[in-house]
Amino acid sequence: MAPLRSARRRPGHRTHRMAALVVTFVAALGVLPGVAVAAPANAQLNAADMTLLAGVRLAGLWEMPAGEMAAEKGQSARVREIGAEISRQHGVLDQLVVDAANKLGATLPSDATAEQKGWLKEMQESSGGRFDQIFVTRLRVAHGKIFPVIGAVRASTRDATVRKLADEANDFVSDHMAMLESTGLVRWEQLPPAALPPAQSDSLVAAAAANVGSGGRLGVSTTVVWLVFIAALGTGGIATYRILRRG
Repeated sequence: MAPLRSARRRPGHRTHRMAALVVTFVAALGVLPGVAVAAPANAQLNAADMTLLAGVRLAGLWEMPAGEMAAEKGQSARVREIGAEISRQHGVLDQLVVDAANKLGATLPSDATAEQKGWLKEMQESSGGRFDQIFVTRLRVAHGKIFPVIGAVRASTRDATVRKLADEANDFVSDHMAMLESTGLVRWEQLPPAALPPAQSDSLVAAAAANVGSGGRLGVSTTVVWLVFIAALGTGGIATYRILRRG
């Protein structure tokens, strides 16, 4: 209330009312389909950037020893082969993320998580075909979780070093998933369902249409979505004006 009282006493209070309405309008544009509002540049790493750095580091901390185990005790020759290769590649990727963190002044984890250590223990206590299955299942699920994180950060980060790391990590993770899948041991029905990123622009309608299936019909059009947002915009502007007028 204090800012409103102050604005009312000042000679230019009508100008302030108009400014508030403009702010309301600009804020509404941020949620309109297909409209983006530029954010100020920020040189600091954000939470998403740090999630990528930490995720890549943690992956190496447990997948390198997991790959070494597979190379030594895998039952099938293919599991032994890809175990050795995944371990080697994670060594390269781990150096890349360490170099990136040093350049950015970021702190990385130095130890695997309790959950990851549990997966390693599970592998240590298994053998034969059971080991092969556990190795492939655990690594394939883990790669599937970090894969969308890489894409999301690559699409939005403002930092060139993070973008470069995301590109590099994407190549490694894609390669690892293909290698794991080549064993024929991936249990697709047990993988977590795909999670779509937040809808942007008309992709909200497109995603809904895709989920209906070939036999269904989508009863919402892009025009309707626009009308709803415009109506909300008008209501918000009127409400803001009345509040300012009462003040």
